[in-house]
Amino acid sequence: MNNAVLRSEALSKQYRDGKLDVSVFENINFELFKGEAVAIVGSSGSGKTTLLNLLAGLDRATAGQVLISDQAWFGVKDAKRSRLRNQQLGFVYQFHHLLPEFSALENVMMPLLIANKSRAESKQVATSLLQDVGLGERLSHRPAKLSGGERQRVAIARALANDPVCVLMDEPTGNLDETTSKEIQELIVRLKQEKQMAFLIVTHDEKMLSWMDRAYRLQHKTLHQVE
Repeated sequence: MNNAVLRSEALSKQYRDGKLDVSVFENINFELFKGEAVAIVGSSGSGKTTLLNLLAGLDRATAGQVLISDQAWFGVKDAKRSRLRNQQLGFVYQFHHLLPEFSALENVMMPLLIANKSRAESKQVATSLLQDVGLGERLSHRPAKLSGGERQRVAIARALANDPVCVLMDEPTGNLDETTSKEIQELIVRLKQEKQMAFLIVTHDEKMLSWMDRAYRLQHKTLHQVE
């Protein structure tokens, strides 16, 4: 048994464009281990977000397999894959995707309620997580009343709600100023150390590589480790 919390085996993705098969990437082998932060960088259009969506089980590969805690994503029914995703993974989008009609607390409670936790337990866990990310005084605020950095902190707390083995992030600081980006980076490092979670971050910002455990570049349809 492999002790990687997330891995891909010979992962390939193609799209059909008219009569042509267009290859995004081919034979991607990748491993992410507990308690480490790993970045995937690449230019716009290189396929970074497509790769992240495949690793998250949000899209299907043309060939190959993705395993989360040694459980295969592909070849299982959609319901089981959704359940595994909610239990095993956290996901932070570039634009946070918070529900605007709900408070910060209610947004973080959502994945817990989906996992059939009681409302009381969900509220307790969500409150604790928001306190952990420095938003204990902003529980009742809706996203429109929060700054960009605060909204991203809510999104991170939501990603942590079900105690996932790893958190996937798509350009988590892409829309933030330099000071706020630094705060989010420090938060990720602290959470990684305290909770021993694995973080996989897709970004075009190569300044982030300085505090990563490992980094890879997606280029020319293949993944290469950055030395």
